[in-house]
Amino acid sequence: MKPSEVRDLTLDDARAKEAELSKELFSLRMRHATNQLENPVKLRLLRRDIARVKTIVAQKERGKK
Repeated sequence: MKPSEVRDLTLDDARAKEAELSKELFSLRMRHATNQLENPVKLRLLRRDIARVKTIVAQKERGKK
């Protein structure tokens, strides 16, 4: 997910996206622990996506105040 895509979301949508990505990360971690994950690089990419979303949410919250 590109940062520009996240910036286009509203604050509530970005928070929902963060929750969705966190659930997906949990699922991938469980699959990785049971050796059912074909591509472990997905974990790293998903963590980076979550970090991007969290950063942009924080920026939007600071800009709101």
